Amino acid sequence: MRTPPHEPVASDISEAASGRGHKASAPERRCILSGETAPKDGLIRLAISPEGDVLPDPLARAPGRGAWLGVSRTQLDEAIAAGKLRGALARAFKGAQLSVPDNLPQLVETALVKLLADRLGLEMRAGKLILGSDRIAEHARSGRVSLLLHASDAGEDGSKKLDQAWRVGRDAEGTGQRGTVLPLDRAALSVALGRDNVVHMALADENAAERVQAVLMRLLHFLRADAPVMNGGEARNASAVTN
Repeated sequence: MRTPPHEPVASDISEAASGRGHKASAPERRCILSGETAPKDGLIRLAISPEGDVLPDPLARAPGRGAWLGVSRTQLDEAIAAGKLRGALARAFKGAQLSVPDNLPQLVETALVKLLADRLGLEMRAGKLILGSDRIAEHARSGRVSLLLHASDAGEDGSKKLDQAWRVGRDAEGTGQRGTVLPLDRAALSVALGRDNVVHMALADENAAERVQAVLMRLLHFLRADAPVMNGGEARNASAVTN
C-alpha cells in the first residue's frame, strides 16, 4: 500500500501479541469516527492501496499516514450509511484521492478473522495450544490453563464441563467464569490448525495466551461494541468476553 507521506511507519501488532511486555503506556490513536482515544492494540488501521482504495491494514505495516477505527461493525455500517465515514477519511488522508469499497466493513472483519486464525496457527506450530477435551480438562483442573477457547458451534455440555474444570483449577468456583466463545466454528479452526474437528482449545503459557487474546479482543470488539478493547495488554472488563 502507499499512503501520503509525513507519518512514520509503525506496526499495529501489540507488544503483547509479539510476546514482549506490553505496558499501559502503549501508543494511543484517535478513532476518526468516535473521536475517542485508545491504545493502538484495540483499534483498526486503514491505509490506501496503490489503486487508491481504503483498505484495512490489520498489521499496521503499510507506510505513511493511517486512519484508525475503534468502532464496532454496526457503528461502521451506520457511519457509512450516514456519509460520515467518507468525511472522516478525507480529513485523515488530507488531499488524497480516495475510493471507499462498499464492502469495507466485511473487509475489516475478514482481515481480523484471518489475523486470529493465523495467530492460532502460529501458536499451534510452536506447541503452545492444548487440544482435546480430556487433555484440556486435565490441565484446567490442575490450574495450568491461562486461556480457554471454544468454537462457535461447540456443544453446550462439552463447553460447560471444561468451563467447570477451568474454574476449579483457578479457585473460581461460583464465579460463573467461562471460556471464550470464538467467532470461528470448528471447520474454520480445523483449517487454521491443520487438525480435524477442533472444537475446544486452551493455552497454558501466559505469554501465548496474551498474544492470542490481543488479537481476539480486537476482533470481538469490532463484532460487538460491548466487547472490551485491549488496554496495556489486558482486556478492559475481561469478564465481558468470557461468554
